[in-house]
Amino acid sequence: MEELFAYAILLYENIVTEEMYQKKLNELFLKNSENEMLLKLEWETDIDEAILYIRTHIEYQNINYEKFGKSIIRILKKYYEYCTDIKQFAEKMYSLWKVLPTAIQHKQPFYMLSYADDPLSWEDIEQSRSIYENVLNYYKVTEYKNNIK
Repeated sequence: MEELFAYAILLYENIVTEEMYQKKLNELFLKNSENEMLLKLEWETDIDEAILYIRTHIEYQNINYEKFGKSIIRILKKYYEYCTDIKQFAEKMYSLWKVLPTAIQHKQPFYMLSYADDPLSWEDIEQSRSIYENVLNYYKVTEYKNNIK
């Protein structure tokens, strides 16, 4: 469910398309066709209602934040690669940070999205890029650190 939640948030922010969301929903439903939430979403024709349903029915206390984070970061990496305007990317990332649930907003790597655009106000593009790249590589670095312990 964490993956679908990530797609729903990214769809809400126009970072992924409705087609991408539907593809992920179908993939998850085929793996777990008994899941009532996925069944309800398969039948939902209004995408705004589907996003609202996910946001209001996800069990935030049971969410696997690492799985959610990896799902969302994987997509954001591709978005970053194709986004040619760092200021546009920064606006999207701050907007994304604002719609994340509070419990996620204050966890790394997402908390960095709240201030990564600050250096752009004094035209320090490289510092903002560095922060965004730290966000995008967070799980890779964390896994590396865990493997060398």
